[in-house]
Amino acid sequence: MSGNAQLIISAGMPRAGSGWYYNLTHDLVAESRGQNARLIRKKFHLQRLLTEVNCNMSTLKPYRLIPVYIPVLFGNTYVIKTHAGPTNFTKLLMGRRMVKACYIYRDPRAAMLSAYEYGQKGIINKRPNEFSQLDSLESAAEFIDFYIMVWEAWSQCEGVLVVQYENFVANYDFELDRLRNFLQRDIQAQTANKIIERYRPEKGGAARTGIHFSQGEPERFRRVFSRSQLEKFTELFSPKLAAMGYTE
Repeated sequence: MSGNAQLIISAGMPRAGSGWYYNLTHDLVAESRGQNARLIRKKFHLQRLLTEVNCNMSTLKPYRLIPVYIPVLFGNTYVIKTHAGPTNFTKLLMGRRMVKACYIYRDPRAAMLSAYEYGQKGIINKRPNEFSQLDSLESAAEFIDFYIMVWEAWSQCEGVLVVQYENFVANYDFELDRLRNFLQRDIQAQTANKIIERYRPEKGGAARTGIHFSQGEPERFRRVFSRSQLEKFTELFSPKLAAMGYTE
């Protein structure tokens, strides 16, 4: 490995601000002697492994992670995005400080509602997306239930920066300091301030490709769900809600 180059994984629960968090992390790294992940994707012919918009990788299994790590061997530090859980190989690389990872998650009741609404919006606009297959709140809850296991796997990994979406929205500057300390990247104050302001949550994300961040209202599900729906989905997720930092 060349110098202190690293692969940085920005992982997250779907519909938990993961695109917003990834792009913020990406820009901080790219502007501090790191590399633009989109350019790395093209230069090293990683189009089959990393998606075009946010350089998302579907799984962190060795057969995918090894080719994506190759640019690091040439001295390139860059950031990729994933919704997948950590593999033993990922943990091995993190233990050797070859890979660094952060993870953002959200109240599963809010995430399932967001996934369902976003999928239905795609159908209405005749532009179906990956969530359009969720044809009911129940199917959305089942979908997010899997990602609670992914949250648990990341949260149990030593050295991973775990971030609660709601805290990042409410305490952006504090959580941003945590992220910058975690990344340990030198970046000029003027440049850092531009990036920080670009991703400030109150500015929304309509004009920022790949972020899908709108108003970020943390507990909108409480007024959207009926009483019976709130009770149903709270009971479904209750075994993990408290551990995740949420109240019923």
